[in-house]
Amino acid sequence: MARAPLFHIAPADPDDADGEAHALMAGARQKLGFLPNMYTYMAKLPPVLDGYLRTYDDFRTQSGFSPAEQETVFLTISRVNGCHYCTAAHSMIAEKTSGVPARSLAALRDGRPLPDPDLQAVATFTEAMVVSRGNPGKAAVDAFLAAGYGERQVLGVVLAIACKTFSNYVNHLAATPVDDMFAPFEPA
Repeated sequence: MARAPLFHIAPADPDDADGEAHALMAGARQKLGFLPNMYTYMAKLPPVLDGYLRTYDDFRTQSGFSPAEQETVFLTISRVNGCHYCTAAHSMIAEKTSGVPARSLAALRDGRPLPDPDLQAVATFTEAMVVSRGNPGKAAVDAFLAAGYGERQVLGVVLAIACKTFSNYVNHLAATPVDDMFAPFEPA
């Protein structure tokens, strides 16, 4: 889905950037084997890229969610926020590396009920958190806990929302072009 930028922001050039921006982009390129377009926009203010990278890594390593549950959280946030870039990227990761079943991935992308009850509980709670701006009500929290999740996962959703706030919001502002590797997963 092509969209127009909300304001003009040129991506940072990783070869011309200096200081923290250069270091962050070089580290990301080394870790991932490529530099996602999104990172070049976030690097225009290095603390944005640094905040994203830190919260992303912390969510992946400390949230207590399985890889499929992690993608469920990220895709739910990105879908609710209408982020074309992150929906495409996390759809590719969900399919290729995180083990999200095809039917669940399709349902996540469309905002339909998921066939897996655990992933559905994660998606429901995550959406409630995003839509309510962190105030989903006691019933939503209790339902998530009753589904077998705990304090760590509740706070993990908060961490993921912080992470996706960096990326979804920058992508909205910049109309970040989807990288070629994610393009087959771009929402219509």
